[in-house]
Amino acid sequence: MATRDTGAGDSAGETGTQETRRGVERRDVLKSGLSLAAIAGVAGCLSGGDSEEITTTAADDGGGDDSETSGETTESGGSGGETTNVAIVSSPAGFGDQAFNDLALQGLQTAAEEYDIEIQQVEETNQSNYQTVQSRLAESTNPDYDLVVLVSYNHTQALQTNAEAYPDQNWMLINDSVDQPNVAGYTWANHQMSFQAGVLAGTMTTRELSYEGNSLDPDTSTVGFVGGVDGSLINAFERSYRAGVEWVDENVDVRVGYIGNYTDTQTANNIATSQYDAGADIVYHAAAAAGQGVFQAAQDANRFAIGVDADQSVTLPEYEDVIMGSAVKYINEGTYEVAEATVQDNWSAVQGANILGLEEDAVRVVLGQAVGGELPDVVTENLEAAREAIINGDVTVPCSASGC
Repeated sequence: MATRDTGAGDSAGETGTQETRRGVERRDVLKSGLSLAAIAGVAGCLSGGDSEEITTTAADDGGGDDSETSGETTESGGSGGETTNVAIVSSPAGFGDQAFNDLALQGLQTAAEEYDIEIQQVEETNQSNYQTVQSRLAESTNPDYDLVVLVSYNHTQALQTNAEAYPDQNWMLINDSVDQPNVAGYTWANHQMSFQAGVLAGTMTTRELSYEGNSLDPDTSTVGFVGGVDGSLINAFERSYRAGVEWVDENVDVRVGYIGNYTDTQTANNIATSQYDAGADIVYHAAAAAGQGVFQAAQDANRFAIGVDADQSVTLPEYEDVIMGSAVKYINEGTYEVAEATVQDNWSAVQGANILGLEEDAVRVVLGQAVGGELPDVVTENLEAAREAIINGDVTVPCSASGC
């Protein structure tokens, strides 16, 4: 049974070659941490040369200070041949989220180490500017972008217009798809990995665990969920998480709360704290950068949490003592794959709607680098049993990769 918290804060919103892209083991990629040296945005020209400069200022989305559209160029590490120019535009959470946006960027950076690719980072946190940002990148002639990567479904509405208006511009859209031949839509099975997060939480909430002063209370049998924007996509995270919990134990109570955006760590902290106070001993978040507030609440309550997108016990090591595991999706492999296809002039291999889930080994739950070793074997047994049941069709996960 789910209990929805109220007063959750603001209501403001949020095949290249298979062998090559899997040359680095997934766990090694995530365990190495994210390369953040080039993350900080520097306001500047998106197009260069005589092209028009973007100077729009993003309105506050309820999660912090106003921010400008900004761009930063990453030099290519490849050699030889013609340079491939790639632009990447952030989601409203922005770069530096140690999860969704950073993983997308990391895949391009890996591709740039192997091919002659120059990356232009564009941090835009105001969704109302996406129409303009997309069109100006498509119109740029110095450089002429071979690929524009759009992080998150927040870009979908603008791209529905721009993909048709600029048929010669190739686009990658993450977490959604637009039915145009110049769009590669990549959606990871958020619902499947969230089901697995529920299996982890449902397995452990009825057991005893103590790690560096943090503990579980097996007598409460209550877990929590903190989401970003209360909409179709994050609703799929929530419903699938609850289904995973119930698959293990239908008597576990699941408390639910939404922030209203993906940046407000304080509201995330408040919601998670209320859930811990109500008896939850594990809280899963699907809130991008705001999720760090959940981890802080877990430390304050001496409880545990589950991360999202990346192995957050690695990307946020200051919280490794409370991160029991993370529901990860290998976005970096997707952006690498599309960048490689662009370099190799093999667009047909990636265009269209690409759905990647457990069967493709594109999503999974990884156990925390500190806490994971303390978990009983039944955790990995249940995770594997659930994975096989989903792939075999014995378990139907609620919603879809795109939402509910």
